[in-house]
Amino acid sequence: MEILKDVEIIDLALYFKKEKILAFSDFHFGYEEMLNAKGIFVPRHQFADIKGRLKNIFDKLEKKKYGLNKIIITGDLRHEFGFVSRQEMNDISEILRFMKNYCETIIVVRGNHETMAGFIRSRTELVDEFFTDGVLFLHGDVIPETAKHKDVKIIVIGHEHPAIKLTDKITTEKAKIFLKGKWKRKTLIVLPSFNPLAEGTDVSAGKLLSPFLKQNLSNFEAYAIPEENNVMYFGRLKKLNKN
Repeated sequence: MEILKDVEIIDLALYFKKEKILAFSDFHFGYEEMLNAKGIFVPRHQFADIKGRLKNIFDKLEKKKYGLNKIIITGDLRHEFGFVSRQEMNDISEILRFMKNYCETIIVVRGNHETMAGFIRSRTELVDEFFTDGVLFLHGDVIPETAKHKDVKIIVIGHEHPAIKLTDKITTEKAKIFLKGKWKRKTLIVLPSFNPLAEGTDVSAGKLLSPFLKQNLSNFEAYAIPEENNVMYFGRLKKLNKN
């Protein structure tokens, strides 16, 4: 499903057709270990699930005959702020090797979790932001001066892990979403988290994290991913809040 002209949602990824760029956000490798350290034990199948979902996305690109020049990860490839565990390092190294089977150029935009990230820099390109053809890729935890530049037409961020609650009046569950709206007359797109354990922030309730979203979001549009391979357009948030 297209979210903008020549910009297509493919599961939890965003594909720019002209630039042949595929964007992901917020993998948070190491999240399970953090939960385990707090006494919350979850099955250790998250890495396999992430890798399988990535393969499905790459297979879709090949089926559509979409080329791929760059993969951009808009921050928080890792979860822990401090010490890098062996498992976290192994998972990130393996996922980068796996991605390079499909695209040689992988750019990681530094997120607020990319502390002690020398091991990421040694394996792929690590930048504070990435700009190309009017599109600025950021993590979204801060607003840099470059975001205000007149050449920037589209801003793509992560950080927020946007989601909405879906209910049938009996059960309620969260669905990851892409958010699209305006920030200072520029198009702003917020990517969902790729980590299956990070359900996300219900954007219709509660305080949001990103300074880009410290505004009235009623005219922002939601594109939900309730399950793999399924994209549903939910319209503007102000209509959802009335239901």
